[in-house]
Parts: sequence; structure tokens; C-alpha cells
Amino acid sequence: TPAPAPTSSSEPIPRYDVKRASSPVTIDGKLDDAAWAGASPAVTLQFLWDSQTGAKQKTQARVVWDAQAFYVGFDADDADVNAIFEQRDDPTYQDDAVEIFINPDPKQEAVYYGFEMNARGVLYDYLNYNGRTLFKRWDATGVKIATSIRGTMNNRTDTDTGWSLEAAIPWANFEEFSRRPPVAGTVWKANFNRWDGVRPNRRMSIWSD
Repeated sequence: TPAPAPTSSSEPIPRYDVKRASSPVTIDGKLDDAAWAGASPAVTLQFLWDSQTGAKQKTQARVVWDAQAFYVGFDADDADVNAIFEQRDDPTYQDDAVEIFINPDPKQEAVYYGFEMNARGVLYDYLNYNGRTLFKRWDATGVKIATSIRGTMNNRTDTDTGWSLEAAIPWANFEEFSRRPPVAGTVWKANFNRWDGVRPNRRMSIWSD
């Protein structure tokens, strides 16, 4: 879902060094594999929209790769984990959700891939063309997602501590724009995002505006 206009930023575009996984990544949502320990330091998402009223809860993201896939891991502090959507391509961004947007060929700016995943591990994926047209019927193949909840989902009466998510996206999904797997030193464009909270008190955080 499109982000609101940020307040202001003069920060340079950040960079993240995606390291090759030192060992296999088990997609169980727990981010406890040795491969994650060997990843570049996690990025912390920023709160850029002062008009939003939801709680400011920390989110971090990391990425690694191997010959089979591109792996993204999120860890989210969350005192109240909520997610109701259960079917592929449901509007997961209305739940507690994390998102990654990927352009494997920065020479072009017309198309990027969107992967929006809620705290249940349900995926809404699409191709975005020219920032306006979503090809919602495009489905990535072979994607694996798992989450781990630190608390009880959809119980508004207790206090949770957070949740984490792991996703593996096979290289074949990007082959129209990139070699599979990319050679070392290849530069892609990407962004990380989180939607958090229950309407009307929702808040977005993001890696870079």
C-alpha cells in the first residue's frame, strides 16, 4: 500500500550489504539460525509521519542469500499482535504486517516487486508498474514464510512482546530482471516497511523515505 508523504528528510539513500548465508536458513520464524548471526547488522525502521497516532514500536530487518533464495528476516516489538487475514493476496497491510519492496534492476524504475506479509505469515504479492498500477494477480512461486509470536495473537486484553518473520524468495522470481543468483557485487534497490496497530491508531515505519 502506498506510503504517505514523509515529513522531510535530507538523509542519503542507505545501503545494506547482503551477505551470503554461512549455513542453511530454516524458515521457522525464529531468526536463530547461524546465518542470521553472520548477516550484516540489522536496519532499524524509522518513524517519519508525525500525524499517525499508533505506538512507535521498534522493527529491525536483515537479509542474506544463498544459491537457492533471497532471505529476509524481520523482528518487531509489539505489545498487541493482531492479524485477521488468512488467504494469499488478502490485504495483509491492514494487519500487523511487514513489507519488502524489491527492484532487481535499478537501471529501470518502472517495475518493482511487493511482498507484504502479516503476523500470520500470509503473503500479498504483486508487481508495481510506474508506482500506480498493481498487477495483483502476479504470484511469486516457491516462497516460504513463517512467523513466531511472542504473545497471543488477536487478544486485545493481554500484553504481548513482539513477533518475528522469516521469508525465503527463490531467485527464479526475479529472473526477468536479474541473473539467478546475482553475482557478488550486484546492486539492487529495495525498501523495508511495517504497518502496525489497529485502526484508527496505526503507524507506518520504513527504512528510507
